[in-house]
Amino acid sequence: MSAQDEESFFVDALTEYQWARDAAGLAPSSIDKLIKPVIEVCDFYGTVPWHLTPREVDKYFAGPGKRARHTNRQKLNHIDAFFAFLEQRYAHEIMMRFGASMESPVDPFNRPVHRGDFGLRIPPSQTAMKEFFARWREQLSHSRKFAVACRDYVMSKIGYISGVRAAELCPVTMGDIHWEHGQWGRFVVQGKGARGSGPRPREAYLFREGRELLWWYIEEVRAEFGDDVEHASAPLWPSERKPKAVAALNLPIAPAITPSTFRRQLHAAAANFLTGPVTDLYPHLLRHVVSA
Repeated sequence: MSAQDEESFFVDALTEYQWARDAAGLAPSSIDKLIKPVIEVCDFYGTVPWHLTPREVDKYFAGPGKRARHTNRQKLNHIDAFFAFLEQRYAHEIMMRFGASMESPVDPFNRPVHRGDFGLRIPPSQTAMKEFFARWREQLSHSRKFAVACRDYVMSKIGYISGVRAAELCPVTMGDIHWEHGQWGRFVVQGKGARGSGPRPREAYLFREGRELLWWYIEEVRAEFGDDVEHASAPLWPSERKPKAVAALNLPIAPAITPSTFRRQLHAAAANFLTGPVTDLYPHLLRHVVSA
């Protein structure tokens, strides 16, 4: 592939990014501001985004591109957001066509504070995560509370595969699972709203591995929690404890696990099964695992 091919791909990606943000309801003036910093830095170095390095970004914003602190922070956030878009939609294609890994040049060291949804800590590698889940699954049969251990394992793995947030994953019900949607099935979550619009339902992907794992969990484990697993409103991830209010009303379903409980269980699993430079996990990190 030539430099011209890469430049054309970059222009096409910028256009699609603008379409996506327009579909999300952003004003044209806001969309224009989103892409200007990307073009600015790429033009300065005469390159395309996937060849930018953190050092080049640092040098630019500490030198010729330096502006007021608020302005620089806003530009870095916009650059990182565009890289999140490229990673989500084009990481594989960019690697196949141009041999470049899709990694944002805005890293944990130059990342602005108060960055909202794109604020990340350093996640483990894909290899570390593969080993983590393998060790965890091997120990399930030795767990004192087998059903609870399986719930935590499958919930974490589905969160890792689908990329949904803890607050979206916990309330999923049995009726939210649609095995017939797409190639491998999907499940409905109440996605994060924008500009005060409130949560919006969307479908999350299971993929092949997630479908097989979730089917095993529902067929072999879910009924162990003792409520009516056939009820459409029954939680996919039930709590092991039934609150007194629920018991008094004699409801057929258990309450769902809470995000705080999910975080505690993931922390405990990381302490037992995760090895490498990253020693802890929390739900948000599952959505940002880097390539090995």
